[in-house]
Amino acid sequence: MARIAGVDIPTEKRVEIALTYVKGIGRSLAGKILKEAGVSLDRRVKDLSEEEVSRIREVLERGGYRLEGELTQEVFLNIKRLREIGSYRGLRHERRLPVRGQRTRTNARTRREKKKVAIRGTSLAARRAKKAQKT
Repeated sequence: MARIAGVDIPTEKRVEIALTYVKGIGRSLAGKILKEAGVSLDRRVKDLSEEEVSRIREVLERGGYRLEGELTQEVFLNIKRLREIGSYRGLRHERRLPVRGQRTRTNARTRREKKKVAIRGTSLAARRAKKAQKT
């Protein structure tokens, strides 16, 4: 398994697709990186030589791309800045609501989901206590 930017990329996939497993690399950027490294897009990761993998790593280092942890940290700091200055987007982040203008009357479940509530609404112990009270 090839390791690029701290991520084990899958060996059975094409190199272009496998590079997208690294956070911060999409399909178009993967194509540019492989073109610059001189590696065919159709090759499988398992067929790459160690020299080709090192050329890909070198292109990533020279390119100054933000990947993985550095990218995550930058996004976190941007959100923190928005919260601190009190912008509308920052408030939406704080309240865990959709930030980019989506509706909240319906949908937005993943963004505004609260604690899971049992469907019955009462625990087994509470029901037994209530039943014991009646008798």
